[in-house]
Amino acid sequence: MLRVNDSWVKSSYSESGACVEVKLAAELLVRDSKVPAIGALSFPADAWQKFLTILREDTPSS
Repeated sequence: MLRVNDSWVKSSYSESGACVEVKLAAELLVRDSKVPAIGALSFPADAWQKFLTILREDTPSS
């Protein structure tokens, strides 16, 4: 379950601060942390959850 977050969260895979950030409001917002002023992409929360599920299924274990 996704939880509403009123601040932007940077990816744990971020290198030198250059990565994506996400924010969950009514929808999930995704932006480029290097250029946040250009705006964000918006996704329905259920679509984002499905995307994460597919990534986890396709990611090989270390």
